[in-house]
Amino acid sequence: MPVFEYCGFSNSGEDTSGCLIADNPRSARDQLRREGVIVDSLRVAKAQSKSRSFLAGLGSADVRWAETAYELSTLLAAGVPLLSALDTVAEQSKRILHRTLLQVRDRVAAGASLADAMAEHPSVFDALSIRLVEVGQNSGNLEQSLDRLATFKLRWHQLRDQVIGALVYPLFVLTFGTAATIFLMTYVMPPLLENLQETLSELPWPTQIVKAGSDLLLHHGLLLVVFVCSSILACGALLRSSLGRFYVDRLWLRLPILGPLTTKQNVSRIALILSTLLESGITLADALELAAKSTRNRVLKRALESCRESLLAGGNLAVSLHHSGVIPPLAIQVITVGQESGRLDELLARLAADYDRQVASASGRLASTLEPALILLLAAMVGFVLLAIVLPILEAGNVAM
Repeated sequence: MPVFEYCGFSNSGEDTSGCLIADNPRSARDQLRREGVIVDSLRVAKAQSKSRSFLAGLGSADVRWAETAYELSTLLAAGVPLLSALDTVAEQSKRILHRTLLQVRDRVAAGASLADAMAEHPSVFDALSIRLVEVGQNSGNLEQSLDRLATFKLRWHQLRDQVIGALVYPLFVLTFGTAATIFLMTYVMPPLLENLQETLSELPWPTQIVKAGSDLLLHHGLLLVVFVCSSILACGALLRSSLGRFYVDRLWLRLPILGPLTTKQNVSRIALILSTLLESGITLADALELAAKSTRNRVLKRALESCRESLLAGGNLAVSLHHSGVIPPLAIQVITVGQESGRLDELLARLAADYDRQVASASGRLASTLEPALILLLAAMVGFVLLAIVLPILEAGNVAM
């Protein structure tokens, strides 16, 4: 059932507001009227509506769990018991998450803690989610921990989608242009050249170049397909190996434009994780461990693990990050000031917000630069193929005259 937020007046004339669960707005108003509340405004709870509108069109399991965490936080804040709240969010969930939430609910009903029940499903709930829920239960602020968790996950997915969205159109243009070029070289040019070669003693040099590419595609196309597929499989095997993934990630971070963008994106995620965990009362060493587990880039993961070991040995976090060579100087300076002032969680949150803006701005500039560049490149490719087709036709016309 949906959760509603209301504002109104009590019988004594005092302002009152809160949340309640009801089948529809009319049932909510009837319930409030019975409680002696004169309703001034009534709407679907912000957490639920916000998550649903933001998540429209997104279907990853991690995002669906973030939406569920928002709803669960809203229900708990409204005073709904945990078991009833789990029943409600499970009823609104679908497929794997629906079954998982029901199993979690059964384990909680049997006496297990919510964190322990979630830990039995590592494919759905990551280590960060489990730890934040555990801290929330131990501190009695489970709804706040769930709200922080959902905010973090939705913010990260928003940033990731901005970067991906900036690259979708250039990739589409590149794919379409390449397909058009291959079509011209394999279906349009060969039958045309068969007739023209009987008329011309020598083909123009652009036509010779395109014809060589056309012959390669026609006579050795199967070998090219096998080569491409083998290369893809080899790259997949390389990425699945720990050592190969490490070197690929290190190479990616060193790329001229995408490297700094990827570094800022990952550092923003790390800073946001550390800020969320520290704000929830988790120690810095444990926060570094969870941040390392949540980081996909192996170079940054290894740097965080090394910094955690140095911290446990009595070292300084900022110095360790500086020695890693992969963390930007701005982040190191912020961490230094945060440790000295005791406001590390606050400054990390501001650092993450700043890097979010930089990544969004950089990805937008990258997309706006790539689009015209790719259009010009593809226009040159298709234009060269068309030139190679038109030139022999014009020369054949001159010979006939």
